[in-house]
Amino acid sequence: RHEQTTVYAADGFARATGRPGIALTTTGPGAANTLGALGEAWASGSPVVVIATDIPAALRRPGVYRGTLHEATDQEAMFRPVTKHTMRVGDPAALGEAVVHACEIAVAPPSRPVYLEVPTDVLSAAVDEPTSPLPTPLSYPRHSPPENRLRDAAELIARAERPLIWAGGGALRADAREAVAELAERLCAPVITTYMARGLLGAQHPCAVGLPPHLPEVGRIWDEADVVIAIGSDFDGMMTQNWAMPQPPALIAVNVDAADAAKNYHPDVLLEGDAFTATAELARLVEPRGRIQELAHELAELRARVRDRLREEYPAEIEFLESFEGALPDDALVVADMCIPGYWLGAFHPVPGPRRLAYPMGWGTLGYGFPLSIGSALAEEAPVVSVAGDGGFLYAVGELATVAQEQIPLTQVIVDDGGYGMLRFDQQQAGDPTFGVDLDSPDFEALARSFGVEAETVEGLGDEFAAALARQVNDERPTVLVARAALEPPPTTSPRWYRRRQ
Repeated sequence: RHEQTTVYAADGFARATGRPGIALTTTGPGAANTLGALGEAWASGSPVVVIATDIPAALRRPGVYRGTLHEATDQEAMFRPVTKHTMRVGDPAALGEAVVHACEIAVAPPSRPVYLEVPTDVLSAAVDEPTSPLPTPLSYPRHSPPENRLRDAAELIARAERPLIWAGGGALRADAREAVAELAERLCAPVITTYMARGLLGAQHPCAVGLPPHLPEVGRIWDEADVVIAIGSDFDGMMTQNWAMPQPPALIAVNVDAADAAKNYHPDVLLEGDAFTATAELARLVEPRGRIQELAHELAELRARVRDRLREEYPAEIEFLESFEGALPDDALVVADMCIPGYWLGAFHPVPGPRRLAYPMGWGTLGYGFPLSIGSALAEEAPVVSVAGDGGFLYAVGELATVAQEQIPLTQVIVDDGGYGMLRFDQQQAGDPTFGVDLDSPDFEALARSFGVEAETVEGLGDEFAAALARQVNDERPTVLVARAALEPPPTTSPRWYRRRQ
């Protein structure tokens, strides 16, 4: 029902599948409406292709704004900051090939969005039947680092006693799960994943830490490591507490983009290449170390200690996490919006496998969750549960019409705390009076039902919530579950980071 939500849905499809998500939209303001969602896709490395019309080329004069309906002085230029590449088609016969090429560019490492612009007179022009079939999208070769650099990395690892693997979104997008698991098992190394790579090894792998580095117990693993092997990560501010984590004694960076790998922490050895291939070849060169079950036991004890501590400090929030986890099937795909319950899920929900959590930690875009879950559900990979606050859900409330009309099977959870809970917390922490954060919300259950979507309301996030969520997830129709509750932000949110830059 809106151009921005169309791009969110395309992003949801891309995140769930790794294939291009395609968004079609119209000219001028319609195209401009996509930019917020496209920025999130760009920052998160999603292969989204936006195909938009522009005013007829015949009506344009170079350098002159004439006032044609929907005219922009340079529509294509609006997209350059939030795309990997922009294209404009002038030849009607070239349109099909241009679409194929746009998809190729979007998925080529490092994946990011592409914009394709088609003037309306080009779109409507008659063309002859193509004399040859459209090209098939290319499969890009997986580039391997030079052998001498791989040996340098292996020698550095051989001298280390406490290796740590840090896996980012590049590892996920390269489908490097098996290679990362092999390297971790051979080194008996714990694996910390970034938000973008959550679930890379699954929740049960013996080397998976399963917790974020924003906790002192996990930060200690980073501090004590004598070599860190970073796979497909740029060490962004959200994961490093704005780079307050110290430079490790030795750093090996595996990345398809050398500049990206070295922009925040200096690598001692840079392995420029595909994350799957480079990691697999590095694993081949290192000696197995054993004691994998001992590591698995240590990490299980670590998670139990952290959960016990968090339960003492945040009892209602841990009740929410456990209610949520217990209600979901093992393969569920969770979409967490920018809201306090979403922050808890993004950091602490045990993600069963790759592409089973979507979390907007690229741009941190409020309101992305519900429309993005539409594309995730259309991918038909797993049951989809989206979680939003009352404020963020209203950004895309019109998409209730879409899910009702198309009967898209997803469950939308709305945690209603009467406003923008995180902003309210920030103001209260600063000792300021709250302003602009308390909202008069509709009756969400009645609103959903008015669109023809099944809905119910519960109080709190305990047993009643868990039972209702389990029922809705097993319903093949779109459903909405409203929970009236307020949560405290987790220690992974910036006001509560335990590290601060000096």
